[in-house]
Amino acid sequence: MSDTALHTQIDADGILIMTIDVPGQSMNVITPELTQQLAAAVEQLETDEAIKGAVLTSGKKSGFMAGADLKGIGKLFEAGEDDGRSRMARLFDSVWSLNSLLRAMETCGKPVAAAVNGLALGGGLEFVLACHHRVVADDPKIKLGLPEVLVGLFPGAGGTQRLPRLMGVQPALMYLLQGKTMSPQEAVGLGVMQALAPLDDVVETARAWVLANPKGGIQPWDQKGFKFPGGVGQFNPGFVQTFIAGTAMTTKATQNNLNGPRAILSAVYEGAQLPMDTALRIESKYFTKVIADPQAGNMIRTLFVSKQAAEKGARRPHGVAKMLPKKIGMLGAGLMGSGIAMVAAQAGIEVVLLDTTQEAADKGKQYTADRLAKRRTDADKAEAILGLIHATTAYEDLKGCDLIIEAVFESREIKAEVTRKVEAVVGADTVFGSNTSTLPITGLAEAWSKPANFIGIHFFSPVEKMPLVEIIVGKQTGPEAIAKALDFVAAIRKTPIVVNDSRGFYTSRCFGTYVSEGLTLLAEGTNPALIENVGKQMGMPVGPLAVTDEVGLDLSLKVGKQTKADLGDAYVASPADAVIEKMNELGRHGRKNGKGFYVYPDDGGKKQLWPELVATVAGQLAEDQPLAEEVEERLVYRQLVEAARCFAEGVVETPQDGDLGAIFGWGFIPHSGGPFSHMDTVGIANVVAILDRLADTHGDRFTPPQLLRDMAERHETFYGQAELKQAA
Repeated sequence: MSDTALHTQIDADGILIMTIDVPGQSMNVITPELTQQLAAAVEQLETDEAIKGAVLTSGKKSGFMAGADLKGIGKLFEAGEDDGRSRMARLFDSVWSLNSLLRAMETCGKPVAAAVNGLALGGGLEFVLACHHRVVADDPKIKLGLPEVLVGLFPGAGGTQRLPRLMGVQPALMYLLQGKTMSPQEAVGLGVMQALAPLDDVVETARAWVLANPKGGIQPWDQKGFKFPGGVGQFNPGFVQTFIAGTAMTTKATQNNLNGPRAILSAVYEGAQLPMDTALRIESKYFTKVIADPQAGNMIRTLFVSKQAAEKGARRPHGVAKMLPKKIGMLGAGLMGSGIAMVAAQAGIEVVLLDTTQEAADKGKQYTADRLAKRRTDADKAEAILGLIHATTAYEDLKGCDLIIEAVFESREIKAEVTRKVEAVVGADTVFGSNTSTLPITGLAEAWSKPANFIGIHFFSPVEKMPLVEIIVGKQTGPEAIAKALDFVAAIRKTPIVVNDSRGFYTSRCFGTYVSEGLTLLAEGTNPALIENVGKQMGMPVGPLAVTDEVGLDLSLKVGKQTKADLGDAYVASPADAVIEKMNELGRHGRKNGKGFYVYPDDGGKKQLWPELVATVAGQLAEDQPLAEEVEERLVYRQLVEAARCFAEGVVETPQDGDLGAIFGWGFIPHSGGPFSHMDTVGIANVVAILDRLADTHGDRFTPPQLLRDMAERHETFYGQAELKQAA
């Protein structure tokens, strides 16, 4: 295979056509080979008098460029060999090399036009912004943007400096801080792109501009008298107000947990008041600090690399042919079943939506109709989607389904009853998936005469918004059932993880510890506002009390009773149990009936913590309140130790599944990269020491499993072990 990533050709008019086509990649990405070859092309452009200008475009139909190769970002930005300077100084030089290259292109003295023939994101758009003229294909489906902040980075190839100079600081910050994308039409309107052209004419349009503008090789910011759109500077009221408000809103949104947004604000604020060459070095300084911190690597690995691998079938059994479902049976038309029916129909899969009454089944179908209407879906498209959903009460209608998913009431007896009724119609060779969130799959499979075809398919609510699906493998589940479930998840464009059977599996089991520890703190007399605020500030979506209200305290009570009944003498009671029981005795079931740990005003006003909560649950506030750091440590490490136990017990087989499931399943602090990344970063020995201290103070629930002690003794990490297994 050729290692040529940039193909160059000088046409008859003396225009250097630079075509990016990175070998071995479905989408162009920035690689060391590409940067080296672009540097050579820029030098040729600058020194060869026969060349009048250049056009930069893509040779791939998939788009222009998706930015840096995140899988190999370590190779792209390496600190280099030790030359006596600090690692940060060497790392800065590596980061600066890309910024320096693009700066050399825009100051070469000759016009360079970008012919953007598809998606341009991250570094891909930064390459485009360094061109003097930017032509983009007139296709509203094309996305342009700088989404690096979403994976723990920020635009480090000039994006924080060129975008504000093109569109103004305030609008640029909205795109930089939120990772928003824009369409070609929006980009032209905002001044980011200069022209639209039909796809087939993009290169020729760019080439024509170069020929017509022989002296166009100078950027606006390099011209005398250049002024930012909207103005900049510490004495500009609009500029100052933008950063006062921007800093406050960013702090609220991120709780100061993310390095990327803070770096963006700093780079834009400082760089906007400096000449471009100095501004770019400022940007590289902040980018160096961001990528040197473990946070960026952890987030990239989980939110991008592991996520993509899972969606491409990393855990799919080898040697099993594709088993894409064409018709599924959905048992239960409640909130969960209706959501699953909706996403399946949107994927073009026929759905038989079954419930005990026609009214309930029709209501489940209406769920899809209502949401499509809310999204203003095209009428013909909405009709086609709804036409794929058949609401019924007749089990006979399930004939022909190649996958059954059950989402009925969380009762072993009820689930067994509907399972047997289904098998009587479709036969045991059909794959049956249970959407249970807590009941062990192996036990539920007893109601299906061929347990090899029984599997857990655990969705999260609301289904149409939540990206994760947890596939649970029972003791007798076969590879075909796993493949079928994963193929279905791929068809509906969700992210799967595969775990082994256990009560609560992985996500529900670990999520429950966050809730339980919060309720235990409450029972101890800890100020509920302190518990809730720490939960949010450490990076969880909401506090443990608020999330319990959302789930429903009555459901928590039912799950607890079922768990006690199943485990018998092995059940270990928790102070949280008494809290749940007391709240249910008082008829406080959470948001669903307007009263739980919070009070929900009838007029839809802002919820408030129930004033009588502490007196009811704990009697009174504890005289000695814990520090916020102590509350955070308990909430975090209770989840970490449970994740480690799941790994030790074989419930979770890979740290990748564990981290994906944590972040996308129950919202575990995203900036950590997940519990296994977090433990690796803190150091397993340190994790064990903290858990031992917490166990001595608060009880055995914090006692680390032997696995962690062994790993600490051997100086191992979870991802280090995974890499060794993969290499073997």
